[in-house]
Amino acid sequence: MATTGMTPPTPRSNHYDDEEELSTMSLVDHLEELRWRIFKCLIAVVVGAIVAFIFRDQIMDFLKGPLPALSAGMGSIKGPAHGGKPLYVLGLTEGLTVQLLLAAVVGCVAALPIILYQTWAFVAPGLYRHEKRNAVPFIFIGIVLFGIGTSLGYMVLRFPVQWLIEFQANSFEQLITADSYFKFVAIFMLIFGLIFELPLVLAFLARIGIVTVEGLQRKRPVAHVSMWVASVFIAPGGDIYSPLILGTIMSFLYELTIIFIKIFIKPDPDVDTV
Repeated sequence: MATTGMTPPTPRSNHYDDEEELSTMSLVDHLEELRWRIFKCLIAVVVGAIVAFIFRDQIMDFLKGPLPALSAGMGSIKGPAHGGKPLYVLGLTEGLTVQLLLAAVVGCVAALPIILYQTWAFVAPGLYRHEKRNAVPFIFIGIVLFGIGTSLGYMVLRFPVQWLIEFQANSFEQLITADSYFKFVAIFMLIFGLIFELPLVLAFLARIGIVTVEGLQRKRPVAHVSMWVASVFIAPGGDIYSPLILGTIMSFLYELTIIFIKIFIKPDPDVDTV
């Protein structure tokens, strides 16, 4: 049988399908979609901030929990007590400014799931199928780990707060402003939240083949020493308890991540392992 000399077309790979799907949207369409997703994120933040401002007194009382109470008539402090030591403002508008900033921060945290979803919905069309499959659980686990870290940071917060107040009690007349205190609280809790993202970062690097279990085990001594040294500098407050707690947590998370990667994470077959 004579042939026509023409070979049948080969099926296109998913790579070209994805490129064709992306090409269907113009630059204007992408910018318009980005504008609406940013608008939705801002709406979520504003709604969260409004709710937080309505409950601002309860939120501030909660965050003031680690402050120690004053002993009656002596000016010295005694154990952590809910809202014990008073906070001050230094200007006519500073109280309102602090409350607005606190409401904005709480609104951003409350809107974090929506912000991550809108980010995911915008970038998802540009990802391959295996990248989409990996991204969703990583985002969810990242939110959970951040929540655990900030919660633990709040529980540990009383140690540096009480140490700082006790250290200065005999030398200075202490006037703790609301602005300085809530900034300290935000930084402290943020540090703990970010530290708890360590397993997620290492697991993601292992998933794409940048790090391996063998490499993490081989560099274990250097990693632990580096983390303990870093805990001394990143822990605000100057007390001895915070660096010890941070160093212990980072070492524990490092070892837990090695076990987790060994059991659950397999390198991406499309990426060369380093």
